[in-house]
Amino acid sequence: MNLPIFSVVVPVYNVANYLPTCLDSILAQTFKNFEIICVNDGSTDHSLSVLNSYSDARIKIITQKNMGLAAARNTGIQASRGLFVALLDSDDFWHPEKLSEHFSHFKCAPNVDISYSASLFVNEQSECLGVGQFPQLINIDPGHIYCRNPVGNGSAPVIRKSFLNRMAESVQGKHGQRTQYFDESMRQSEDVEFWLRCALQGKAVFEGIGKALTYYRVNESGLSADVEKQLKSWQYIEQKNSVDYPVFFYQYQSRAEAYQKRYLARRAVHSGEGLKALKLINQSLVLCPDIFISDPLRSVGTYVCALLSLLPRSIYKTAERLSMSAMGRIKLAQQAAKTGGAL
Repeated sequence: MNLPIFSVVVPVYNVANYLPTCLDSILAQTFKNFEIICVNDGSTDHSLSVLNSYSDARIKIITQKNMGLAAARNTGIQASRGLFVALLDSDDFWHPEKLSEHFSHFKCAPNVDISYSASLFVNEQSECLGVGQFPQLINIDPGHIYCRNPVGNGSAPVIRKSFLNRMAESVQGKHGQRTQYFDESMRQSEDVEFWLRCALQGKAVFEGIGKALTYYRVNESGLSADVEKQLKSWQYIEQKNSVDYPVFFYQYQSRAEAYQKRYLARRAVHSGEGLKALKLINQSLVLCPDIFISDPLRSVGTYVCALLSLLPRSIYKTAERLSMSAMGRIKLAQQAAKTGGAL
């Protein structure tokens, strides 16, 4: 039996409205040698019916009780047969050249363990918002992972299966004995924890592709998640790993927390919690003033948005759209200058 080059792991939980866009973007890839492993994580909507409506033999469906995103990814990775494992969350989708570009990247850089791409943000209607994630692409060290997470989101990375095999752990948890890569006890920030463990423990080589090959969906319900729970989940990363790497966490903890609180301030702004956003961005400034110098556009922009979010909601939303459009044009122009006009 011929094995696929890529295994695309798609966790599925109550995403029936987005699932066709996600799956169609995989099937439309110019690189055709892949399998799709859809892990139905106890969906209660008609997601399973959507999956069953596809007749492509490359689509494999695994159904399990609801155990969370990390567990769904782990189940899919464990079932994968490809040389490379590509992760795609089911509310996101890909550019048609995504797999082709990563195949070329791995071929040209045999030392790379984890390849990722830049991303563009889209709304509920899959329309580009004019902003995205264009992270550092080379010379990635554990400090970059902890502070800025250049991988960006769960639909950007493609990982060598041989490296994943090295990172596999047999863990006894609330769902019994399972092979884990992502920590199944975490419901948020599990991706950052895994990438950091890959860098510290696995000595992984990370490298990115500057083209925006991933479309990351920003939905209002996701943005209103409990900020305090997210912060506690992120703090667990240090609690779990600092015993083995005390020097690293002593060096980077304050800076990393400052970046995290700046990010959570933006989440609080989007969910209408202006006072909480101001508190978080002020804490970020106290923890590491340097991020306002090294990354002024995002830091000052977050501060301004936190202040504006105290205005009536209708006025704020208008100001937000204008500022996002302006910042998006600046960032895209900067990226175009770096890549000679190619995005």
